[in-house]
Order: sequence, then C-alpha cells, then structure tokens
Amino acid sequence: MKKRIITLAGLMALSCALAVGCGNSTSQTETQSAAQTEAASETQVQTEETQEAESAAETTADTEATEAAATLEDGTYTADFNTDSSMFQVNEMYDGKGTLTVKDGKMTIHITLRSTNIVNLYPGLAEDAQKDGAELLQPVVETVDYNDGEPAEEVNAFDVPVPAIDEEFDLALIGTKGKWYDHKVSVSNPVKAEE
Repeated sequence: MKKRIITLAGLMALSCALAVGCGNSTSQTETQSAAQTEAASETQVQTEETQEAESAAETTADTEATEAAATLEDGTYTADFNTDSSMFQVNEMYDGKGTLTVKDGKMTIHITLRSTNIVNLYPGLAEDAQKDGAELLQPVVETVDYNDGEPAEEVNAFDVPVPAIDEEFDLALIGTKGKWYDHKVSVSNPVKAEE
C-alpha cells in the first residue's frame, strides 16, 4: 500500500509538473501571438496613413495642374515638350521647347521635330488612329538652320492639342515606314512670351 501511495504521489507530481510546463508554453504562445497581432495592427494603421497621405498628395498635384491650366491667360507661351522616347523629340535648335498658344481656354503647342520622318500625329492611342474617321494631325514643313555652315534642313512641325499642363497624355505617331507607335507626352513650365 505504501508503494501505491508513493507511486500515486509521484504520478501526481509529474502530472502537475507537466501541466505547469505546458501552461507556460501556452501562455508564452498567447503572449507572442498578441504581440504579433498588435504589430500587424500598427503596420496596417501606418500603411493606411501612408496611403491617405499619398492620396492627398496626388489630389493636391492634380488640383495644382488643373489650376495652372485654368490660370493661363489667352496668349502665347514658351513651354517644355516632354516625351517618353529619344526617337521622338523636339528639334535640338528649340531646346526641347514649343510654342504654347492659349485661346478661349483651349491649348495647342507648336512643336518642330528633328526631321520629316514622322509623317502624322494623333492625339490618342495608335489603335484609335487607325480607325476610319480618325482625325490625324498634319505636318507643316519648316526650315531649320543649324548655323553650322551646312545648308538649312526641312523638318516637320505639328500643332498638338494640349488637354492639361503638367499631365501626361497619349500621342501616337506614324513614320515613313507606315507603323503606328504609342507615346506619352506632357507640356510643362509655360512662360509667357515677350510681346
């Protein structure tokens, strides 16, 4: 009987030790889980705050661009013409700039290109330019003198409608090889021309 009591007491002590050991493990896991949940919540709050700040900044930038276009008085300006391609640029004699004309709230920029290799432009996507009835922008041939002792060169120039200042817009082009290409362009930094 004594042996049984001692064995039973030993088993109870062992059970208690196991229960306490496992209890700490569960408690520790719960603590770690709570810490991870709290960290995830903080990260989510920070992400939401960052997204809200970015959204507010984008809205402000959009508003400023719209206000800039709206504040341009009728008249003539010099403005930067920015493209997404080194093959489609304003002639180097014009330093990346064109002549922006504002009349009755509508804007058009006159750009002089590097050659006559660009045959037409289209304000939109290349896919739409190929549809029946698409109104293509026609070139005007201009003469550029590079002041390098060589004869002046004929190049194409275009009058491109500008929907907004400092905002990218689609402008498709077709070259002498007959293939249309999509491009993103923008007009920025308008400076009133001296009269």
